[in-house]
Amino acid sequence: MISATDLRPGTKVKMEGGLWECVSYQHQKIGRGGAKVVAKFKNLETGATVERTFNSGEKLEDIFVETREMQYLYPESDAFVFMDLETYDQYTVPAAVVGEAAKYLKEGTHVLADVYEGRIIKVIPPTVVELKVVETPPGVKGDTVSGGSKPATLETGAVVQVPLFVNAGDIIKIDTRTGEYVGRA
Repeated sequence: MISATDLRPGTKVKMEGGLWECVSYQHQKIGRGGAKVVAKFKNLETGATVERTFNSGEKLEDIFVETREMQYLYPESDAFVFMDLETYDQYTVPAAVVGEAAKYLKEGTHVLADVYEGRIIKVIPPTVVELKVVETPPGVKGDTVSGGSKPATLETGAVVQVPLFVNAGDIIKIDTRTGEYVGRA
């Protein structure tokens, strides 16, 4: 059990019958009253977000989540298959758990996975991935009205904005946190 005042972004707790990760928190001290903690949580299973207010003395049930290095193997209908690099166990993870990270996964990609009671509850892709541009319109010299960028479809199906000089077949680096072009590989 942890106190509500010990919440920090990334803290994982069990409340309301689900697993939640603290996204942000704010400690509020009110004049004569006691302190309160306002925290925003993201459900690790459904992705829903909620905001909760706690008195400073309230306790929350913290959970032990182990982070393991995994390798993405292949897609399987509406799920993804990962392999633990230490034990070689394979895990089938629903697409809802993988979430936005799916746009940056290609076979063989190493990821970090949060494991709770033998199941993966969160997949964290590498910060920067190298992906091949499959399709992009040709860049026209002098066409900078749109800010000098154009859409490009990557080998994983993700669409990102790239500079005009990037062509189909180029391998580029993408920041998975923002989905933005970083540079050429």
